[in-house]
Amino acid sequence: MTQDGNFIKTVFGLKIKQQRQKKNWSLQDLANETGMSKSYLNEIENGKKFPKHEKIIQLCEKLGCNYDDLVSTKLDKGLAPFTEILQSDFFKEIPLELFGINKSNLISIISDAPKKVTAFINTLIEISQNYNLGKERFYFAVLRSFQELYDNYFPEIEEKAQEYFIENNLHSKPKVEDFEQLLIQSFGYEIRTMNFENFGASGKLRSLFIPEKKLLLLNEKLSEDQRTFIFAKEIGFNVLHLNPRPNTYSWLDFTNFENLLNNFHASYFAGCLLIPKAALTEKLNDFFQLNQWEPDVFDQLIQEFTNSPETFYYRLTNILPPEFGIKDLFYLCFTKKKHSDKIHILKELHLNQQQAPHANATNEHYCRRWIAVKNLVSLKENEKLTDAQISHYKDSGLSYLVISTSQKNPFSDGTNRSYCLGILLNTNSLKKIKFAKSDRIKTISVGVTCETCSISDCEVRQAPPIRLEKELFNEEMRKSIQKIRKNLL
Repeated sequence: MTQDGNFIKTVFGLKIKQQRQKKNWSLQDLANETGMSKSYLNEIENGKKFPKHEKIIQLCEKLGCNYDDLVSTKLDKGLAPFTEILQSDFFKEIPLELFGINKSNLISIISDAPKKVTAFINTLIEISQNYNLGKERFYFAVLRSFQELYDNYFPEIEEKAQEYFIENNLHSKPKVEDFEQLLIQSFGYEIRTMNFENFGASGKLRSLFIPEKKLLLLNEKLSEDQRTFIFAKEIGFNVLHLNPRPNTYSWLDFTNFENLLNNFHASYFAGCLLIPKAALTEKLNDFFQLNQWEPDVFDQLIQEFTNSPETFYYRLTNILPPEFGIKDLFYLCFTKKKHSDKIHILKELHLNQQQAPHANATNEHYCRRWIAVKNLVSLKENEKLTDAQISHYKDSGLSYLVISTSQKNPFSDGTNRSYCLGILLNTNSLKKIKFAKSDRIKTISVGVTCETCSISDCEVRQAPPIRLEKELFNEEMRKSIQKIRKNLL
């Protein structure tokens, strides 16, 4: 069914509902009058069914309305704002089904107060425009919400990856050659390495898949680990039968949310192949039983599975909630360009609640006391640096065990990366992770951004606490107003 067809059915259903409500009839009342079933009429009103000509005539007679007005897609003044919502990209592109939302129920809600809902949606659109939030960033926000809803754990993909792992006799820490041969022999791929810059492409283009020829082109500057992940993800696209799919990595042919979701599923599958759940769970159990924090042991743990800290840190977000019951956590990936002091959050994920450190789109300065940020600054001579701290947020009173690894970006664009995993310290996490009480881990008071931070003696502050000062000023004004009122009343 085309979007136009859906729009026609939706508008017709709205008009039936509007005419029924004008007569103060229930659905059952209309069913009694017309002889049509209540369930059938409900489907009409929810835009799922469009009745035949003779049934429309019957509805017009019982509701006392004009046939041409009823079948027209033009809405009256009361429902006019609804047209704007239905035909807007905002409404069309929200994948409501991922969150268990029936679109017809949402339509029903909007139809009860179309002007107010339109104003609300327009407010969201205006906010996104003010902060330059394009479609891509909107889709990524939706995807993160979807991941957080399911604790970033998808057992169906885990199971299929495990089956594939066993069927193809893959071993711990599979080699790039293993995946390359599987793509060639099982899926008929041709794989070539080439210099994309000769064609004017940016160095950030890692791979290009040409589906017409099943040809996978790889940037010659890729590391072995990067090629391994790309191959594993390509296997995921095929095993999970994911289509549509993006054909470039990184994102260059971004077209719709389904592309993004399928890319996520393929990436999740790749993580399962590279770091099997059972093996990682066993190793983490042993690691968490250590009485002291041992960064070298953590680095060795990463190396047992992958040469990519990013893949390992992200895989932890899949495993910790279901296997250890640790659901209050966050994952962040920071970047810092060469010859720049600006820190950016490239990727983020918050499970169970919106944890304290989160991306900020207003160019505020992230707290330099965060271990991941300190690591980035310390990378001048070290190729890789792993450390941990207890981050205590004064305003919320919450504390997190934060483990971080920073490394030189293997791509030669001068950008370094820092990955961190933060685990909320509570009764459960303290019981599961013995070294969380290690005297080798310092407790540091931190903020979110300098502009909102109340730490007065911070030695690494990058900007004055202007937002906090404004809030304090407003609070003092409110207290003064209360005193004036109390004095005069």
